[in-house]
Amino acid sequence: MAFYCGKDLGDLIVITLNNTVEATLAIILLIRKELRILQSTIIGVIILHLLLIPGTSFITGGANIMSQDLTPHITELNHTLLTMGVLSLVLPAAFFAALDRGVNVGGGATEEASVLLTDEMRDHFLRFSRGMAIIMLIMYICSRIYLHDPPGDDNALQPHAELPDAIREHEEKLASEDPEVNQWICIVVIVIAVAFMAVTAEFVCRKPTTAFFSLTHVWFGLILLPIISFAADGAIAVLYFLRSLYHHFFHTPMEPITLAKARAIDLSIQFSLFWMPVFVLLAWWTHRPLSLLFDLFEVAILVGACFLVNYVTADAKTNWAEGCAMVAFYAMIALTAWYYPGQPEVETFLSLGSLAVETVVTGGVEGAAAAATGSGH
Repeated sequence: MAFYCGKDLGDLIVITLNNTVEATLAIILLIRKELRILQSTIIGVIILHLLLIPGTSFITGGANIMSQDLTPHITELNHTLLTMGVLSLVLPAAFFAALDRGVNVGGGATEEASVLLTDEMRDHFLRFSRGMAIIMLIMYICSRIYLHDPPGDDNALQPHAELPDAIREHEEKLASEDPEVNQWICIVVIVIAVAFMAVTAEFVCRKPTTAFFSLTHVWFGLILLPIISFAADGAIAVLYFLRSLYHHFFHTPMEPITLAKARAIDLSIQFSLFWMPVFVLLAWWTHRPLSLLFDLFEVAILVGACFLVNYVTADAKTNWAEGCAMVAFYAMIALTAWYYPGQPEVETFLSLGSLAVETVVTGGVEGAAAAATGSGH
């Protein structure tokens, strides 16, 4: 696509198409009213693209070289955009955590929950989440305009002064070579692939999937669904790594690649600043109570992932050891999430009915369970 549309616009198209799989999964979950799994999937997709995919890429690509280069000026902007996307989830979580939860009278959970879990409070979160979603979309559009046409005369056509040689050679290659495939063939293949992907995504999102595998909704959305979308990229990375090992031991070693492949980080930025706001606005249009109030555990791991990625890419260079650190942190998240039951208050906020009815029913069930336990003694 870069041959026909230019590098910047081509990269945007490729990033958007790569996110189509996860976006389709999310839209199907929204249609099926699986809002809790949808929120976990959004976080799972972002941390997958922040940690596992670039981490494996840095390991396989940097195994035979001291360090690999990233595009400096894009990396600097990515730090800002990534932090912006993460902070958009920190604000609602901090707001919710700072609210007065009332006085615990006689150890009753119902009195405490009724102070916080109200239709009015949920409406407040929905209102400012929709406003923040619009602001995030504007922010992402502004960043794409800056990358495509930076200020100054002919800056969009001139390579950056601090570009490493590998990146400069790659851009010159795109400008001088002719594409090998016709653009209309590319479009047809993309349409067919998206159609097959949509059918597959609908099958994966069926309700019996979680029951069949005996998984919690948090782990299913946070780890399993994003991992399924990563299967093809993961297979390619493993095959490339095995090929490099084979050439290293039995043939002439392959020439090291000095340009790091970190497009997955761009995917996570687009998913947090573009697709996530789109889901919130789409839920508004379809009358579903999806807000930017996410589970505190999920927000915390996203903040940690953002901190680690920004620290790893701060010098616009990467190596295989830093890739191992990113993959290791993702494994820690997967292990911890396996035992995490979820935050009940956030799940209640995502219910479709009135929160007053939901709280009364929940309180009644808990009270009956407590009474049964007491009578048993």
